[in-house]
Amino acid sequence: MKLRIFVTLKPGVLDPQGKAIEHSLAALGFDGVEDVRAGKMFELQVADNVTDKAIEEMCRKLLANTVIENYRVERVG
Repeated sequence: MKLRIFVTLKPGVLDPQGKAIEHSLAALGFDGVEDVRAGKMFELQVADNVTDKAIEEMCRKLLANTVIENYRVERVG
C-alpha cells in the first residue's frame, strides 16, 4: 500500500521558509500571492498488514513534530 503523509505547520506557528518563498515570488514578479505556508510530503510504501495505529505512531514519533505541526495521511490507489 502506498501512503502520502502531508505535514504542515499549525496555524499561528511562524513559517520563515514560507515567508522567504512569498518574498521571492514577489521579487520574481508574481503579484497577488498573499501568504505561503511551506510543508513536507512523505511517500511510504508499506505492507498491507501495517495497521492504522502503526501509521499514526510513525507520524507522531518521527515524521511530524506534533507540538507545532499537523499531519494528514492519504492512501494512494
